[in-house]
This record gives sequence, C-alpha cells and structure tokens, in this order.
Amino acid sequence: MPIPILMPALSPTMEEGKLAKWLVKEGDKIAPGKVIAEIETDKATMEVEAVDEGVMGRIMVEAGTDKVKVNEPIAVLLAEGEDRSALASFKAPVVAPAARVLRQGENRFAFGVFSLDREQISDAEVAIYAAPRDLQGAAVGPFPARIESLETEDAFRAKSTSDDPDAAKVVYISEIPLERPGEWVFGALTKQGDGYGGSLVPTPSLVGQFDPPEVGDKAPVTDTDTAAENPDISEIDTRVPPSSMHDESLADVLGKKPVVLLFATPALCQSRICGPVVDIAEQVKRDNPDIAFIHQEIYNENDISKGTRPPVNDFRLPSEPWLFVIDAGGTITTAIEGAFSVQELERAVAQAKAKSS
Repeated sequence: MPIPILMPALSPTMEEGKLAKWLVKEGDKIAPGKVIAEIETDKATMEVEAVDEGVMGRIMVEAGTDKVKVNEPIAVLLAEGEDRSALASFKAPVVAPAARVLRQGENRFAFGVFSLDREQISDAEVAIYAAPRDLQGAAVGPFPARIESLETEDAFRAKSTSDDPDAAKVVYISEIPLERPGEWVFGALTKQGDGYGGSLVPTPSLVGQFDPPEVGDKAPVTDTDTAAENPDISEIDTRVPPSSMHDESLADVLGKKPVVLLFATPALCQSRICGPVVDIAEQVKRDNPDIAFIHQEIYNENDISKGTRPPVNDFRLPSEPWLFVIDAGGTITTAIEGAFSVQELERAVAQAKAKSS
C-alpha cells in the first residue's frame, strides 16, 4: 500500500518551507533514518529523514519548490516489492494524525483528513487499522471514525480563529486498543462519494514513549498563570481577544472543586487547533459557573526558543493542545490530546460533576 511522505514541521512554529533538494530519486530503496531531502526555512537548512521503509515511488514536489505547507504530500513511498502500478490508484485523501501520545490500552486516535492539495475534508468516511511493526501480533480493526465539529457559537469565536484560514473545522476520532508497547503501523480506508482509497498513516510515536497524566491519576499540583499576577493578559494568553480563563491558579482550586484545565497556545499552535479548542472551552464555561476553567499557555514569554512554562513541564506534555477535566477530589476524569468538540467537553464536565457530588 503506498505511503504518503508529508512535508515535516522541523520546528514548532514552521508552517511552510522550501524543498531545496532531493537526495534520493524514484526507484531508490529507502530505510528509516535515511536522509532523503533538504528543506530550507528563513532560519536554517535542515535534513529530512525517512520514517518508513520502502522504495521511492513518486516525487510529487520538485526540488526548488518554495512555500510548501507543513503536512502537504511531497512524495509517495512503495512497500518493498510493490508494483509501481499501485501509484495509479493513489488518490486516497491524506490522513494526518493530530496527536503524538499512544498508550498501551485504549487510545483516542485523533486525525485530520485532507485532499492532496491540503484542503480540509470534513465529510469522509474513514476506518483505521493497526498492526505491530514487527508483525509478531495480529492486525486489529477496522475502527470506524466519528467526526466531531470544532464550531462554536459566533459569540465565542475569537478573531484569531476567524482570521486563520487553516484553523481546523472538524476532527476525526477512532477508538483504538493497542495491546503492546513499541512501534505500530496504521492504515486508513477512506470513502468519499462512491470511491474507496487506502493509505498508510504516519506513525506519531511509539506506544508508551510518552507518559503524561491519564484518567485516574491525581492531577499534578502546579501554579498556573493568573491575571492577578500578570496584569498584561497578552503576556499569558496569545488568543485575540484573550480568554477569560485566568482568574484562578490550579494550585489554589485543585481538590476543592471540579476543574477544566486547557493547555493551548492559539498564536503558536503547530496543529492549528489551539484556537478552536479555546473557543470551545469559553462556550462551555458560560453554562458552568461552578467549575474552575483555566487556560494555560505553553511557552515562556510566548517565545518558543525560551522553552515551555513550568505547568507544561509538570504535566509532562510533549505536544499541544491538551485538555484535563478534574473532579473535586483532584482526580483526572478526562484527558484529551488535540481537538475536541463542544459536546465532548460538555459530557466531560458532566462526568466530573457527577463524580464530585
């Protein structure tokens, strides 16, 4: 099955770059870790390493092409021994994972679906399959995906979201059980109209590679940024206008009442979903005055080069955004990496309230 190679994000803020040079040609054998291309940004020239094994089947973006967007397909890899005729049918949409953390057990596998020219597709039917990389275990699936809308009422849609043409509109979710740690491969079967297409999905990480807090854990005690300590809200919130979720510090309310804690950086978000999820939290906050809603930015001084803020480190987060809903006893009842809908957050809040009573 052909594997799309996507334009990588070589820094958290990279949105596009120049594909300066290909270091392989069509027909070359590719191994994981092999340097296949060079990419230039306004800051540096960087090498691109292959993630999967196979044969370079088609180069889709010519060397020297400028303004290639992150996650745009740049080439197609064929499996070893796969005939080039498979390329003729490579018309399936691109399925791009929207989360990095994979756990042993149940996983909320979030992803976006895009056309080959990077237009968001909001109405595809998708099922995900998974198998251990070493093939020592059985493949599992299909796991049909549901579609969650990231839309809010107009009153809660920030200018920074409305002004971003690439802001995500929907997220696809498959619930996938992964029974063993290590490397897994994922495939997608996609239906659009009367046609079906299959493709391999880029693997976000090893199962068990990251260990942020999960459901059932006690939430780490940490001082989140507040308006009282930061009168210039723009210093602790990159949303335009700033969110209203900076009144309370997690350390002050944890264990006293339910909490919705959202780690997100609307202006610096690589995935383009931080803005929409902060809008969603603002809408749900309106109907839940008895819950502490906290929005925590990611980077010190809102500068990626200065590293992540202490609360992000305390929660051991390898990505953004992250949502934690915590009951009045301080126990995490919901943990979501990436995007979620108004309805999902409403259900999570109701669950935390029920466990707090």
